[in-house]
Amino acid sequence: MGHALDLVGERWAMHVVRELMLGPLRFSDLRAVLPGISTSALTDRLGELERAGLVRRRRLDPPAASWVYALTPYGADLEPVITVLGRWGARSPSHRPDLPLTTTSFVLSLRTNVDASRTAGLTASYALRVSGTDLQARVDDGRLSVGPGVVPDADASLSGAPEAFAGVIYGGRPLEDAVGAGDLAVGGDLSAARRFTQLFTLPAPAKVD
Repeated sequence: MGHALDLVGERWAMHVVRELMLGPLRFSDLRAVLPGISTSALTDRLGELERAGLVRRRRLDPPAASWVYALTPYGADLEPVITVLGRWGARSPSHRPDLPLTTTSFVLSLRTNVDASRTAGLTASYALRVSGTDLQARVDDGRLSVGPGVVPDADASLSGAPEAFAGVIYGGRPLEDAVGAGDLAVGGDLSAARRFTQLFTLPAPAKVD
């Protein structure tokens, strides 16, 4: 336990790991999604994570040819840890589901908070576009997968900012209200889109007395 905390216990380390869960990012991309971190702190965290074998730096193939940071398989093994921490944090009495979210945080929240009792027996596919990022969400006989990609034959499509999705999925806002206000756009079967937003539940707040 102590060694594990030495590897990822520095401030911002787990934030960096979390944001790399969906794929490689440039240094500038990481700065953009972690606005509270300084350039020097991000440089330090990436260096420490590289030396620990969790992150590697590589150049993309032409024409991009940009340098990016990506998780190693060892670093990607931290997803269950992040999932457990996320669900634990959601139980905090002070948790607010309406706070700003990155696209990666939103995707991980879906993976974390899917309710197996609501996906049981369901097979469906959904095309999500979250702040310009194309994602595919599939439920195959009750098992949910969410990640980058395009779904040409989706049962429904939904697009908008992570906060708009979270307001409907976790905050109780009616889907029709979000669509009417222009915060979310829905294509395909509206009932299928509504069912997707109802597949997730937050854990009950912890008792702290």
